[in-house]
Amino acid sequence: MSKPNKKKIFNDPIYGFITIPYDIIFDLIEHPYFQRLRRIKQLGLTHMVYPGGLHTRFHHAMGCMHLMMNAIDVLRSKNVEITENEAQGALIAILLHDIGHGPFSHALEHSIVSGISHEEISTLFMDELNKEFKGKLDLALKIFRNEYKKKFLHQLVSSQLDMDRLDYLKRDSFYSGVSEGVISTDRIIKMLTVKNDELAIEVKGIYSIEKFIIARRLMYWQVYLHKTVLSAENLLVKILKRAKYLASKDVELFCTPALKEFLYHNHNLQSFQNNSHLLQTFAELDDMDIMSSVKVWQRHDDKVLSLLCKMMVNRKLYKISLQNKKFEKAEIDEVKNTIQKKLKLADDELQYFVFQDSIVNNAYNSKKDKINILLKNNQIKDIAEAADTLSITAISKPVKKWFLCFPKV
Repeated sequence: MSKPNKKKIFNDPIYGFITIPYDIIFDLIEHPYFQRLRRIKQLGLTHMVYPGGLHTRFHHAMGCMHLMMNAIDVLRSKNVEITENEAQGALIAILLHDIGHGPFSHALEHSIVSGISHEEISTLFMDELNKEFKGKLDLALKIFRNEYKKKFLHQLVSSQLDMDRLDYLKRDSFYSGVSEGVISTDRIIKMLTVKNDELAIEVKGIYSIEKFIIARRLMYWQVYLHKTVLSAENLLVKILKRAKYLASKDVELFCTPALKEFLYHNHNLQSFQNNSHLLQTFAELDDMDIMSSVKVWQRHDDKVLSLLCKMMVNRKLYKISLQNKKFEKAEIDEVKNTIQKKLKLADDELQYFVFQDSIVNNAYNSKKDKINILLKNNQIKDIAEAADTLSITAISKPVKKWFLCFPKV
């Protein structure tokens, strides 16, 4: 019996043909944990504003792997030593970096489980896969957790200039049609180098990095933090909150077995550590579980759940006001009184329909980790200092905005 050909190619609308360089990469892609990413949208509910934004976490992970291959080739051409094992480890780490995302990506990150991030669930999945693959992911896990001696490999996976950000900006821009996110990934990757075990950009690539940071800021305001996207995502969060409340009262709700486990029980990181089967149940959760339930819940006896779900299915989203300062209590109370009378809501039901929250746009945070620019005199400078435009310094400051959501009545 002949050995199956695992050197497959994928046709990607952004980069063209993507090749699979190692057999283990093919086997990981074929695994049900990874195939699940085909059923999770990269941009959550953004398609309610930009109809083309329907691409998946699977798309994104494949794109990141492709960029990582290119980055490794470029660094090797500049005499940066990266062994075959290290290359394979870095590729596995970036391929699996988002494997822990729940339904609708960031929108429901803290609604399904509490006190656990998608990065932590990704690590749990990677640990489980490492057992299945008999320790072949050891190096990938070290790189992912920043425990490997070559720190720049982790920076390629997770930093302010990682392959994740390079792919999602270009990909999300392409599918949403928002051209402000277009960046030159080829140019940025060609300018990559390593200095003192830190990832850096050669000085001649400085304008591409300025463009990258500005593109990221604009994409946050125009796509990720678009006010109608915020409205839709918060509506879904409120639906899950109401469903969990009803579940806590033992009210019967239609849901898939996987969703039922997480609706009727409060699971955290310790739950996953204590129950080996819980991760498998989480792996069965995707966007379809949520939307199937939301469609059925439209006809539930609970007035609040029913109304919220009808709003979601029929795209009758919250009206949303956005401003630079917190909304005054008197202003919120006035809105609450109007909505309460119109919808005939009890006091404890009002929280699902009128609420205030905040968002922060921080395109570049030099306190977290820096984007290093390698100058011609071999010195390293942070991009905020090296850039000859004031814009980088200005947009390094986080901008906080407040929003108020309420139904259109």
